[in-house]
Amino acid sequence: MSSKPTVILRDCRNYDSGRIHRIVSEGLERLDLRPWGRTLVKPNCVASGPQFPHAYTRPEFLEGVLRALKDRARSDIQEIAIGERCGITIPTRFSFKGAGYYEMLDRVGGVGAYHFDEVPQVEVPLYHPDRLRDSMFFPEPITRTDFFVNCPKFKAHPWTTVTFSMKNYIGIQDDRHRLLDHDHKLNEKVADLQYAIQPQFIAIDAITAGEGRMLTPLPYDLGLVLMGQNQVAFDAVCCAIIGVDPMQVDHIRFAWERGFGPINLDDIDIVGDVSLAEAQERAQGFKTGLIRVEDYFEGTSIRAYSGPPPGGDKDDYCWGGCPGAIEEAIEILRLYDAGTDEKMPRVHIVFGAYDGEIDARAGEKVVFMGDCSSFCGTVAGADVKIDSVYVDRSKKSQYAAKHDDIFAKMWKVGRKMKQLEGVDVVRIQGCPVSVAEQALTLINLGRLDNPYFDGANMVEFTSAYFSWRTRNMINRVMGRPYQVQGPTHRGASRPAQNLPPEGVPTPLESPGH
Repeated sequence: MSSKPTVILRDCRNYDSGRIHRIVSEGLERLDLRPWGRTLVKPNCVASGPQFPHAYTRPEFLEGVLRALKDRARSDIQEIAIGERCGITIPTRFSFKGAGYYEMLDRVGGVGAYHFDEVPQVEVPLYHPDRLRDSMFFPEPITRTDFFVNCPKFKAHPWTTVTFSMKNYIGIQDDRHRLLDHDHKLNEKVADLQYAIQPQFIAIDAITAGEGRMLTPLPYDLGLVLMGQNQVAFDAVCCAIIGVDPMQVDHIRFAWERGFGPINLDDIDIVGDVSLAEAQERAQGFKTGLIRVEDYFEGTSIRAYSGPPPGGDKDDYCWGGCPGAIEEAIEILRLYDAGTDEKMPRVHIVFGAYDGEIDARAGEKVVFMGDCSSFCGTVAGADVKIDSVYVDRSKKSQYAAKHDDIFAKMWKVGRKMKQLEGVDVVRIQGCPVSVAEQALTLINLGRLDNPYFDGANMVEFTSAYFSWRTRNMINRVMGRPYQVQGPTHRGASRPAQNLPPEGVPTPLESPGH
């Protein structure tokens, strides 16, 4: 074994779970790894199903990984489970169902499932310099994991350029805490999340990668399985494959600066049956994220305007907040309503502290999106002054963090838009305003089809929703979420002294329950 972190590149042209099983088994052997104790596998299942075919870690890939882990497990293995919190305010159960994970778990056998939006949340203190907060909340299964496996999807990202291993950590928080600091400090938040736990093994689904976006990515046949055991080194190699300088991806650079691993390829042992040069040849032309919102909507009936986020210079941009969310929102709406662009009236949407001209005519809606949006000037011949209502993160308590479920968001956004009928200038508050809320705002403005009422999914969505509500009600009745104190340290497999209290939940061995 090399003393350097190792990243393994393997050729895999299709989703053959048997071949993936063999590749991952060989990767675990090459890295001399054997799962033990409580083993937790974290896929990327931000969204799934036929509308989002390239957004998530495929079940065939996950099946191969789980079978390999079972084969290599030590005799003291206590459990193997998968765990995730999906995105866009829908129950994780619904995403697991759409991804085919429950059927896959039945095939593999003996593997449980944690839905991170249904389990107690544990407070973990942080001590490193430059942290955004003194502690963060994580799902209880994360805090008692002995052997952590990260199974992300190889994708571009409109907020962070790319989402590989480190960015997959955004799914280890529930909605209340996930949206905290999900703004112009998002990359710093992702770096802070690394202190919760470090993976002993990483295997990324790069067979069909996702380019351009992360919820609705375009398919890109890369034909690769990458494996490793150090996230910074792993993400640096992934960046090298698509021609991105990892030093320009802030969350990777932050983690490198904090000593989580090397970023220089000379300090990484790159092995496998595919060379880095061959992988780079396959990835030529791969499109990453980071398109400014003004450019994204050019040529459509939506005119976007952006100013700097709080504390930023005039050229700064909130890559981690509202502008990226609306890009994902419009793409979701286009999936469910082919007439989205034709139906949408001429609308003007403003982000940040904007001090330019707004080219709106009388009767056209001007939406100031997010708490930090502000403006002082003339709109359609009328004087308009919008003040920022942004609250500094130091004054936002994570203990008071709340989130509305999707039906509450539908009611709230619909009620607000109803109240503002006939009013040209509209303010939508939030920091950030989530993908779901921005989608609902556009639905109301354009009288678009609502994806949440899609007939093909409504029954299963409602069932998953009530299952989620019921389990969270049980947690509240039992006095959860609870808080567990215990110091963390870089590279720890779990927070030191953070042992599970009596009666903590175990994964659902029967995933249909």
